[in-house]
Amino acid sequence: MAVYTEVSDEALRAFLAEYELGELLAFRGIAEGVENSNFALKTSGGDFILTLYEKRVDPAELPWFLGLMRHLAAHGLSCPLPVAGRDGSALRSLCGRPAAICTFLPGVWPRRVRQAHCAPVGAALAQLHSAGEGFRAERPNALGPRAWAPLLDRCRAGGDAVQPGLVVELDEHLAGILRDWPRGLPRGHIHADLFPDNVFFLEEERGTPRVSGLIDFYFACTDFLAYDLAICLNAWCFEPDLSLNVTKARALIGAYQALRPFTPEELEALPVLCRGAAIRFLLTRLYDWTHTPAGALVTRKDPLEYLRRLRFHAGAKDVAAYGL
Repeated sequence: MAVYTEVSDEALRAFLAEYELGELLAFRGIAEGVENSNFALKTSGGDFILTLYEKRVDPAELPWFLGLMRHLAAHGLSCPLPVAGRDGSALRSLCGRPAAICTFLPGVWPRRVRQAHCAPVGAALAQLHSAGEGFRAERPNALGPRAWAPLLDRCRAGGDAVQPGLVVELDEHLAGILRDWPRGLPRGHIHADLFPDNVFFLEEERGTPRVSGLIDFYFACTDFLAYDLAICLNAWCFEPDLSLNVTKARALIGAYQALRPFTPEELEALPVLCRGAAIRFLLTRLYDWTHTPAGALVTRKDPLEYLRRLRFHAGAKDVAAYGL
């Protein structure tokens, strides 16, 4: 469920009157996603996505997100382009929520990640990092290392109900991650949430997938570029049994490095960056798991999937564990 705010026909038509998008032809809610209310919008001017930003998104940060998307699109990255109204503004209000219209991207996200998906994702991530250069405004990573200990503290009361001994184990992992966290690595604007459902593909001849667009930039921030790749390794390269597929990892990293070679310091730091990425998503999942009331609209995800990943990374001595 991803439509939390219903939009009436009357409200939509009044909203669209502020744009030059032509006549309204079709409008429907999009079921996928968990953060915002999304609608597919078709007008005589084309296909678009209308997003109403719900309570998890800070309205004060929306101009940064929309500005980054405009910058990335202008520099060749295939991502949603915010559409400005007649007054030049892309951010407006609809049904009491901040709202924006963005261009529609063709393609579908992979329900089953194949090896053939991983190299295109690695290349797309490198393209994103390159395209982000020159966007001067920065946004600190609100879910970076400084947030992890406070987040774990908020999960202590219910953490061991998910798995006995979980909180103590996470305390030990987190202490080691924070102790070993690198400094001075190359920084830039990162997606920070490039999971399979945020990457659209089109199938070319012989079934070869091609990235047609990257979506959902509402966790984007300014941080270590290699940390973004660590997030992708966690999201794309583990099999359903939660073992790392080294072939997928090698393909993803290799395609990224072909466009933006890692520094020696980044390669050395990759295992701890992967540990950090794993504990970040474990903790946010654990928080949702222990704080979301029964029957709530937010779909809870199993935090223990990321515990298995975290344990793997903790045992990785160097980048050879990832096929390098």
